[in-house]
Amino acid sequence: MFLADGWKDYEVIDCSKGEKLERWGKYLLVRPDPQVIWDTPKKEKGWKHMNGHYHRSAKGGGEWEFFDLPKQWTIHYQSLTFNLKPFSFKHTGLFPEQAANWDWFSAKIRKAGRPIKVLNLFAYTGGATLAAAAAGAHVTHVDASKGMVTWAKENAVSSGLKDAPIRWIVDDCVKFVEREIRRGNHYDAIIMDPPSYGRGPKGEIWKIEDCIYPLVQLCVKLLSDDPLFFLINSYTTGLQPAVLSYMMNTELKKFHGTITADEIGLPVSSNGLVLPCGASGRFER
Repeated sequence: MFLADGWKDYEVIDCSKGEKLERWGKYLLVRPDPQVIWDTPKKEKGWKHMNGHYHRSAKGGGEWEFFDLPKQWTIHYQSLTFNLKPFSFKHTGLFPEQAANWDWFSAKIRKAGRPIKVLNLFAYTGGATLAAAAAGAHVTHVDASKGMVTWAKENAVSSGLKDAPIRWIVDDCVKFVEREIRRGNHYDAIIMDPPSYGRGPKGEIWKIEDCIYPLVQLCVKLLSDDPLFFLINSYTTGLQPAVLSYMMNTELKKFHGTITADEIGLPVSSNGLVLPCGASGRFER
């Protein structure tokens, strides 16, 4: 498993009965997690002293209940600073498990010994973008949500990366890739973190099971002759590590690299278990 165990400002303290108790800096949040199907006693005191609790509705969606939680605060990961705020559908603006991937590709960028151009698709609030930029890469950050790109820029400023070589793009990811192919542009590395389901700025429907493989095929056309890495993240249970591995082997074999796919997870501090948080497929040379 790819384990995100380098955090100091974040931890999963406990998980039980469909929920996880997390520490984000000095604040405790309780959020639903579909992977937590076990029922163990909630002995950790944080269960009774939380700052925010997201209640899932039986009809879908849900709502936050707050107890002395600021509208926004920050946490740090190594040299990076992230602005957090609870918003729709239980999210805070960061997926901490992705730090496992940030560490992996940051080391590869630093050791490359050459300029590296990275394309980050479905780039959200910029965790991977900032990690790559901090490691020395030139990054193109693409997300269909103007609000998310604005949030990512705020994180860049907070992380001291305001003047880093980052190109910020608000666009449908598939259409952007198609245009880049026509322009003849190439990248040494590609990161994609697609949602299970989403809509583009003009109502374009994205369903990962139908759209991910055609997008990978397009992205291969954007890779340089000597690509450094290709990373795909999935939170969809149908896209298990073996599926990611097979898909990447099929499309990337001509580059003669190594492909590894596995679950990605977070350690649970109270009991030593690991909470699975999806899967990642990694190509590297």
